[in-house]
Amino acid sequence: MNNFSFSSKNELTVLLKDKAFNKIFIICGHKSYNSSGAKKLLDNLLIKKNVSYFFKKHAYPDINELEKIIQELNAASPDLIIAVGGGSVLDYAKIANVLSNSENLRNEIKNNSYVVKKRLTKLIAIPTTAGSGAEVTSNSVIYIDKIKYSIESSELRPDFFFLIPELVIGASNTIKASAGFDAIAQAIESLISKKSNDKSLMFAQKSLKISSKYYLDYLNKPNNENTSAMCLAANLSGEAISISKTTAPHAVSYPFTSIYNISHGHAVSLTLNKFLKFNYQNLEKSTSSFNLKKRYEIIFDATKNNNIESFDKYLRNIKTEANLENDFNKLGININEDYSKIISGVNILRLSNNPVELKSEDLKEIIQGY
Repeated sequence: MNNFSFSSKNELTVLLKDKAFNKIFIICGHKSYNSSGAKKLLDNLLIKKNVSYFFKKHAYPDINELEKIIQELNAASPDLIIAVGGGSVLDYAKIANVLSNSENLRNEIKNNSYVVKKRLTKLIAIPTTAGSGAEVTSNSVIYIDKIKYSIESSELRPDFFFLIPELVIGASNTIKASAGFDAIAQAIESLISKKSNDKSLMFAQKSLKISSKYYLDYLNKPNNENTSAMCLAANLSGEAISISKTTAPHAVSYPFTSIYNISHGHAVSLTLNKFLKFNYQNLEKSTSSFNLKKRYEIIFDATKNNNIESFDKYLRNIKTEANLENDFNKLGININEDYSKIISGVNILRLSNNPVELKSEDLKEIIQGY
């Protein structure tokens, strides 16, 4: 018996027996839905239900695919949406559920003029990765013309979520490494985000302690305990960033995903060390309401490090062990030639959460400095 046991499967079984849920719309990835064991699980629970499916194909949440989901969702008019998959699947479901009646979705999102009136129906989120914590966040990501936009509203948060480690353990190491590192990065960024508070601090600290202990074992020797632990760590990191939001490493990560198809957590890992060192080296310039040095001490303590140098080495080591390539050249990125293209896709909103103000020359040195 481990310390991270969940009764999610039993609770899901009880919930889906509810006669109020007859018309079910499932959003998922075709491969992951089958390989994770989600299809077998839900087929058994939905035998007497009217079920429709949308199998997402895009690597990250894209407006064209979102529009198709909304079209099919409106046609199906379900009593319940079940989102089963990674962060992209969950983000699709969350946005579609609250913006299904938008008249000009693209422009509303681009101009930040969307209005969340009410949810279309109830939403269940079942993550098949231990990473984003999207099952508990009140925001989602969507890309329009390879530019990342954020949708934010308390209405986005799913009505129910279920952590089922059996659906996570069989994912490829590539997916596990990237998603798991996203959970680590989210917890770290939340701890130093200008919007953090006592509640987010609690969630982030717990998350980081768990992920730092179990992440590599989860990759190298997956079992029920370390998989359950990483599911919880991801969930807690989601709770943390739902309050505090993320900072510079996430802000800069999005163009690496949209332009070069680098998975989200891996994209975040590319600049995390550099931004963390920059912030620490400029503690006296912090514009946060809290003592930034003390927040770093919390990070060091959670990861069993003593200073910024050992922590930097610690992060680099786990990235190496997780096979998260850190060399831009090896990833096919000419960082000098492509800098303008990359910087144009940076999310300014998330950048503003950084505890130390970043000037354009700081960004350039950080991003090109590898």
